[in-house]
Order: sequence, then C-alpha cells, then structure tokens
Amino acid sequence: MNEHVLREPGVLAIYAEVDAAAAAIERLRREGLKDVVVFTPVPRHELEHALHPPESPVRLFTLVGGLTGAATGFALTIYTSWDWPLITGGKPIVSLPPFVIIAFELTILFGALSTVLGLLINARLPRARLRVVYDPSFSVDRFGVFVAPPLAREEQARRIFRETGAVQIRERPEEIRVGTL
Repeated sequence: MNEHVLREPGVLAIYAEVDAAAAAIERLRREGLKDVVVFTPVPRHELEHALHPPESPVRLFTLVGGLTGAATGFALTIYTSWDWPLITGGKPIVSLPPFVIIAFELTILFGALSTVLGLLINARLPRARLRVVYDPSFSVDRFGVFVAPPLAREEQARRIFRETGAVQIRERPEEIRVGTL
C-alpha cells in the first residue's frame, strides 16, 4: 500500500490576542485575500465584524420552497376537484376555503425541505475534501487565521501576519496521510 501526503495549501497564523487577529483579517481583506478561515475558542464579535460575513441565502430557499408548496397545494386540490367533480348541495366545484389547509401543509413541508437543502448547499456539505488546519490551542486561548492565497501571494500573507503580531506562522500547516492501493 502506497502512502501519499496531501498538504493543504495556505498559511496559518496563530495569535494570542483577538485584536491582532481582527487586524490581520482586515488587512488580508483589504489586500484582496478573501478566502479566510478563523479559529477561535469562543465566539468574538470583533472577528465576525472583521470577516464581514455575507447575508445567508438560505432564507431565499425557504421562501421559494414555501411559495412552491402553496402553489402545489392549490394546484393539486383544484386539479383533483376538476378531474373528479363532486357536486354537493349546489356548492361550487372549486371552493378555496377547504383547499387552504392542504396548501398550508404543503407550504410548511416544502419550506422546511428547501431550508435543509439550502443549508446543505450553502455549507457545501458533504465535503469531498477535508481541510485539516487545526491546532489544539484554538480550543483554549489562541486565535487562528488561515488563508489560502495563490502561490504568488503567499509571501504577502506571511508579511501581513508578521506585521500584525502573529505568535506563530505555519506554511501548509497540517498533513493528511492518504493510503492508496
């Protein structure tokens, strides 16, 4: 069995202070290096503010799923009434008030299913390729900033990390051993 070593391309910086990590993230983003991953022992608003996370598009998946469910509910009940008309007491064949219940149920069902689908798509799950750039100190008291720049800009990322006071800088931080037959 042959063994290959896959290295995650990029640079990992370890910081002792949250302000230094936030400054590094802001500098990286100003320089155009936007593929930044942050590791922190506790959620910190400074880091979230520096990352400028985009608004989640999952809610649009929910809206589209809910509207599709409502339209499907009404279409299903109206089509069924026209295909198999039951005239009772002179009432119209298509009577919307009883159809609202089915439309409501399908709105909830489709909205929930599309929310889960949107979450999986936007979280890029399941991941085919694992990123292994974790240090145990990120669970205790250190902050990690990982950036995967193009090879020509790795030195620029290292320089930014040095200037912002990184305690430690690692290039291609971890190894994944993969066995092949």
